[in-house]
Amino acid sequence: MLDFKNNPGVKVLAAGAVLQLFLGIIYVWSVFVQPVQNTFGWSASDVKFTVNLMLCCFVLGILMGGKLQAKLKASHIVLAGGLMVAIGMFSTSLLSSAAPFWSIWFTYGIIGGFGVGLAYNTIISSAQKWFPKKRGLATGLSVCTFGFSSVVFAPLIEQMINSTGIGLILTLQVLSVAFLVVTAALFTFIKFPENIPGAANFGTQTQYTTGQIIKKVDFYLIFFSMMFLTAAFFVINPSLRLLAPIHGLDISFGVTLVMIAGIANAIGRLAVPLLGDKIGRRGAILTILLITTIGTASLCVINGTLFVLVIALIAFCYGGSSGIYPLVTADYFGLKNVGANYGAIMVAFMSSVLLFPYLIGQLNTGAGVIATDNAVQYLSLAAVAAAGAILAIILILKAKKGNK
Repeated sequence: MLDFKNNPGVKVLAAGAVLQLFLGIIYVWSVFVQPVQNTFGWSASDVKFTVNLMLCCFVLGILMGGKLQAKLKASHIVLAGGLMVAIGMFSTSLLSSAAPFWSIWFTYGIIGGFGVGLAYNTIISSAQKWFPKKRGLATGLSVCTFGFSSVVFAPLIEQMINSTGIGLILTLQVLSVAFLVVTAALFTFIKFPENIPGAANFGTQTQYTTGQIIKKVDFYLIFFSMMFLTAAFFVINPSLRLLAPIHGLDISFGVTLVMIAGIANAIGRLAVPLLGDKIGRRGAILTILLITTIGTASLCVINGTLFVLVIALIAFCYGGSSGIYPLVTADYFGLKNVGANYGAIMVAFMSSVLLFPYLIGQLNTGAGVIATDNAVQYLSLAAVAAAGAILAIILILKAKKGNK
């Protein structure tokens, strides 16, 4: 377990966990979609594209945050990220129906998404560096609360929006102020041990830079395994409400299904890093890739309770990717530059969210969602995950041969 008495990093971890809970608010976009349409009169496709842009800018923020960690204090990066999220939300509340539809892409998607990435990466990096011998638990705790954000805040935000006298605009303003207060209260706790004399210890492992890792085969094996692992979730998750009645569930169960997926996602963020501590990181990656492969293929024939279970497993594995890949990045390339190096790996995340929903959507005559009667889409996603599993096996075989 973590040394709560003697390690000053415990305060860093606790503050980071609370900040991650609030950072995850920006992921609760599905709750805002219909109210934004009703308030501003923009089309559903234009409003929904906000989340795609946000996820891309989230990764760009992770990249930039990793680079800045070599030049700035961790607390300053987290403060900048938190301010951007608060400004993005508050700016969104100031929009009017006369504003062009792309204005929300800029306020919520670009400013907010980039700010989340800046802070998110820095918090994870600090957690790993303070607990080099318990990186699985520290990283899992750090990203777990990020995943639980949608579970905690989605019902609250929905209730606020639908409440008489509050509505969408005031809800955004309340959230922006709340985030500003939390950031101001906690950002000073986030720091790297190398900023404190005698606290940092990177051992004898080679500490690679991002420029060096992109020349290594292992980088691409890790990169594409992550890209292929996350594809199923990015395609299936946005359609969960529609899929519920198709798979033998009451249409009203769609919202509950989304919540179950959110809980499984959050649990996976903690459980998979802990599993990696027991069986090895590469083994954990192979495990969640195999579960995703089998689970996605089984969606062709299952309904009811089994469908709910498999969706939870796919979400669990997706959440696990957020916990295990920062650890694998540090295992292969060192802790010193883990922020920047993980940012490079996270480009796989951005590539997956942009590429696979489009490609799989083309199998449904370009509709962009899972078809009601098209098993080819499920099998295609299973094949993608299987390709990722092959890459994980190659990583394991290389490690056994001492070619890491």
